Amino acid sequence: MAAGRPVVPPSAAGADAVDHESRVAADLVRRAVIVAPLVLVAVGLGLGVDATLGAAVGLAVVAANFWLSARLIAWSAQISPGVVMGAVLGGYIVRLAAILAVALVVRAVPGIDLTVFVVTVAVAHVVLLCWELPAVGLTLGAPGLKPRPLREKEQGW
Repeated sequence: MAAGRPVVPPSAAGADAVDHESRVAADLVRRAVIVAPLVLVAVGLGLGVDATLGAAVGLAVVAANFWLSARLIAWSAQISPGVVMGAVLGGYIVRLAAILAVALVVRAVPGIDLTVFVVTVAVAHVVLLCWELPAVGLTLGAPGLKPRPLREKEQGW
C-alpha cells in the first residue's frame, strides 16, 4: 500500500491497459448521434415542436449518462476493484438523481414535453444497449474477444 491506497500492478493500470468502457460508451454515443436526426424528425412530424425538444433533451441525457458512467469506471479502475464497486453503485445513484433533476427542470419548462422526454430516455437506453450488444463480444475466459466462427475452427485456423 502506498499512502493508504493499494498499489495497482502495472499490467492492470499501465500504458498497456485498454479502456474498454470508454470505447463502448463512445460507440453508444456515436450510435445516439446517428439515430438522433431520425428520432427528432419523426417526433417533430408526429407530435410537434414541444415533443421534439423533449426527445432532443432525452437523447442528450442518455448520451451523457453512458459517457459519464464509462468515465467513472475508467477512473476508478485505476485505483482498485473495491473503488470500482463503490463508484459504480454511487455513480448509478447520482446519475439517476441527475436524470430526475433534469426531468423536474423539463417539467417546469412549458415548451418541452415531459412525457416524450421520459419515454425517450427509457427507450433510448434500451435500444442503444441492444444495438451495441452484438458489437461487444464478452466471454468469461477473455472479455472483449469474440469466439472464432465455426468455419475457422473446422479448417483448423
